[in-house]
Order: sequence, then C-alpha cells, then structure tokens
Amino acid sequence: MATVSEIFESMPKVFDAAKAGDMNATVQFDLTGEGGGQWVVVVADGTCSVNEGQTGSATATIRMDAGDYTDLIDGKLNAMEAFMQQKIKVEGDLSTVMKFQTLFG
Repeated sequence: MATVSEIFESMPKVFDAAKAGDMNATVQFDLTGEGGGQWVVVVADGTCSVNEGQTGSATATIRMDAGDYTDLIDGKLNAMEAFMQQKIKVEGDLSTVMKFQTLFG
C-alpha cells in the first residue's frame, strides 16, 4: 500500500491528458491524521503538476483523513459512500472533483 506522499508523487505519471481535455483546475487536498498533509494538484493545458503545501486559488478543496484517502485510492473505500458518510468534505466546485477523480489511472 502506497503512502499519501507516494500517491501524490505518482499522480503526474498516471494522469490521462486525453480525459482531461481542456480542463483547467486547481484542487487543494487537506488530509488529516497520520501521514496527512496538504497538497495542491493543478490540471492545466493537458498537464498535471503536484506540489506540497497550499494555494489561495483552489477550484475545489478536498478535506479528509489520510487513512481514508489511501483506502479510497486502493479501492477499499467507495467515493460516493465516503461522501455520503461525510468522510470526504468538498468545498468549491463539486463537478470539478467528480471529473478530477476520472483523470488518473
């Protein structure tokens, strides 16, 4: 199982530019608990970049526990169920988050 840092480091490698199309979005991740932290993922002009830290100009912010995030990525946690159980909190543009989750293999 990958750590949160490893997941974010791998995002540009598994990014599917064809699915992103002309999407331009900045998604802030704010993960709490063990292994947590803050990351900014920018999708623009068919590219994906990831930086540790925060931004003041996020299209959407995702807040959740780091352990739940790794479970989500590993397929042990269903995104819709987690959202309904308030394990995932989204601020900003929810449609961006919905499309965002389809961009990574």
